[in-house]
Amino acid sequence: MAQRILLVEDDPCFGSVLKSYLELSDYEVVLCVNGHEGLEAFKNGKYDICLLDVMMPEMDGFTLGKKIREMNTTIPFVYITAKSMKEDMRLGYEIGADDYVVKPFDSEVLILKIKAILSRSRHEEAVQKPKVLCLGNYTFNTELRTVSKGDEQIKLTPKEARLLELLYDHRDGLLSREKALTEIWGANDYFTARSMDVYVTKLRKYFKDDTSLRIENVHGSGFRLVLEK
Repeated sequence: MAQRILLVEDDPCFGSVLKSYLELSDYEVVLCVNGHEGLEAFKNGKYDICLLDVMMPEMDGFTLGKKIREMNTTIPFVYITAKSMKEDMRLGYEIGADDYVVKPFDSEVLILKIKAILSRSRHEEAVQKPKVLCLGNYTFNTELRTVSKGDEQIKLTPKEARLLELLYDHRDGLLSREKALTEIWGANDYFTARSMDVYVTKLRKYFKDDTSLRIENVHGSGFRLVLEK
């Protein structure tokens, strides 16, 4: 069965060409020309990955990405844009994007990125094992991707959960940046590194009220999860 791609692109010529190219690579593609249409298509269909243009009328790609992430915390998506500003890329990764492609781009490279992201997603689903970990005053269920304390519960994204699990596996030692980036993001470059920093900041906020747990920076090397006895 062909994997399904939701492509949201407001340029009808570019969108049509990209759709045809993706279909030649054996993907099933649904093309939408604005954010509202893309959101309705996502609500009413099942997809393996989303390709979202950033600059669109009616609803921009960032807003669409947020709404998609609210409905589905696991589906991967890639932003396609003509803008290469670091601030826009940072925002895209904060929302939960898996990658960011700047126009003009090599279509073959995009296909390789899609294959890598989908392969990584399948691997993450396959290797997940039921496990409950104690983190200070919190309980971390790696299968459900929840962090709980009493009646309080936080639902983690797949990347947040995997990063927290890696930190736990390397607790009181060092989780190198390279290992985390290659295992979770599949690449070690400026943009994935900034994305990981955002996720570390999110994890710290979740545990900010627990003084027995902290995530330390090891300058130039990585991160260290410290659990006080």
